[in-house]
Amino acid sequence: MYAIIETGGKQYRVEEGSKIVVEKLVAEAGSEITLDKVLMVGGAECKVGTPYLSGAAVTAEVVAQGRGPKIMVFKRWRRNDSRKLRGHRQDCTTIRVKSINS
Repeated sequence: MYAIIETGGKQYRVEEGSKIVVEKLVAEAGSEITLDKVLMVGGAECKVGTPYLSGAAVTAEVVAQGRGPKIMVFKRWRRNDSRKLRGHRQDCTTIRVKSINS
């Protein structure tokens, strides 16, 4: 069985036992969270929400809080001898899916 969930403005396809990296969630490592924005539950029988399934939820455990890879942002203006270099690292959360309740 799999589910498609929405968190942090993005959609993820998850199965029980899978680990995914999502946008930062307010939870400590080792705690359990419930993701209730479930768009679809698939398997032997497929259920699709409009846009979300009522009563469906995904239970997950927070594995770690961390930061993503460094992204360099470089801007240059022609004929002005001007440039700007900035680095950015996005905060992220690693979660492990425990169960899918449809």
